[in-house]
Amino acid sequence: MTDRPGHTATVYLVGAGPGDPGLLTLRGAECLRRADVILYDYLVNPIALEHASPSATLVPLGHHGGGRAVSPDQITDQMVEHARAGRTVVRLKGGDPSVFGRGADETAALRAASVPFEIVPGITTGLATAAYCEIPITHQDDASAVALIAARERDDKSTSIVDYAALASFPGTMVFYMGVGRAADWSGALIAHGRSPDTPVAIVRWATRADQEFVRCTLGTVVDVVRARAIQPPAVFIVGDVVDRAPDRSWFTARPLFGVRVLVPGSPITAQKLRERLSALGADVLLEPVIRITQAPDIHAVDRALDRIATYDWLVFSSANGVDALLQRLHERGGDARRFGTTKLAAIGSGTADRLTRYGLRADLTPEEFVAESLAATLEEHAPGRNFLLVRASRGRDILAEALTAAGATVEQVAAYGSVDVEDPNSDMAAALAAGTIDWIAITSSSAAHALVRLYGDVLRGVRFASIGPIASATLRTLGHQPSTEAAPHTTNGLVEAIVSARTGARG
Repeated sequence: MTDRPGHTATVYLVGAGPGDPGLLTLRGAECLRRADVILYDYLVNPIALEHASPSATLVPLGHHGGGRAVSPDQITDQMVEHARAGRTVVRLKGGDPSVFGRGADETAALRAASVPFEIVPGITTGLATAAYCEIPITHQDDASAVALIAARERDDKSTSIVDYAALASFPGTMVFYMGVGRAADWSGALIAHGRSPDTPVAIVRWATRADQEFVRCTLGTVVDVVRARAIQPPAVFIVGDVVDRAPDRSWFTARPLFGVRVLVPGSPITAQKLRERLSALGADVLLEPVIRITQAPDIHAVDRALDRIATYDWLVFSSANGVDALLQRLHERGGDARRFGTTKLAAIGSGTADRLTRYGLRADLTPEEFVAESLAATLEEHAPGRNFLLVRASRGRDILAEALTAAGATVEQVAAYGSVDVEDPNSDMAAALAAGTIDWIAITSSSAAHALVRLYGDVLRGVRFASIGPIASATLRTLGHQPSTEAAPHTTNGLVEAIVSARTGARG
């Protein structure tokens, strides 16, 4: 989407929604993929940035202690500068750009500079908060109107334009943004103008995130509750009778892993798949790419294997990374699935088999237990006199090749991709581990276990480990960590279920 140098590019003002990365719009994700530069607020969930191109420049805009504060004028200056240099810019905001997001100020500055722009709406926090707390923000009996109110206005304004006398008699639901520091002002003004101090109020912090907090109070007690609970921004306040219709546990907080923080180390592909499953059950998932996937150490060896692909009786994939590496290389060389001829395909697990389907291929064999030993046992009856090609990483166990060779097969191996350890620990992750704010570490491979322990050492002692299978469990024990639970079956879904069972068992 980069414009030609010397031509002014477009700036996209994109609403990222209130926190849940799944609430980013399709148009917003499309703009992120195309952007050369992304200027993003601290309220934006970092997961949303995974839509960005690897080549994009990411610029955090500090706020509320989230880094160096950048003034509004500096932000617009950066947008204009990058656009005039021919770079496509995304200005990524929490919530919706047009709802208390200074969107009008930014579009005015862009128009004055003759920079083309587009506004991409997002889901505003007040509406999403109500949905995730099961507060019917409108209701046929209680509220036929909604007011979105900025409790904190610009500091340089001489008088407030909020009419609290009118709001006190407003026949609907009021949602106050930026209301923590001014709780005494707005609640006191409403009561002074006749609103009942018994009016229900919901305080919701970090709405739509896995650490969402929901507190009930009333208009007369909201100041005391904010003070007693030391509530800090970001939080919204929903005021009105509809608050009483919210259940104690909404659909969002009733999910089995709500409030549980899980660290998933490993390669990006494996970690991403596991995060999707854990997040769907309410977990707050942190990814730690302790393993970096690289190009094949000998691409000519990969090419030679591809040239002879139809001569093998069996092609065996040990990971989804291997599927991607081999099939992408095949396509780069102008080939497609027709090259396989009558070669049969085996996959070590359901995730690997699923990855094959993305390329229009189906595994002929997938073992019940997704470990090399099980795959070897399943393939042994097909081994005598047959030619096998094992597609693997640059490192790993040789048990599958040894077992097939012993069973009478001719076995060749090709390292379709490299797997190397990340060298430097993440300081934020180390701090979270030391503070005890991570509940589980999900281990999907022995290599991930080795890399994690090498990076973080003794700081891992206070965290529970969930292992995908006996091999990973044995590795953990060798490294001095006893797994608290093990997946059965030894799959990604089994690992998720093991964590859920441990959580529900602890509750019971």
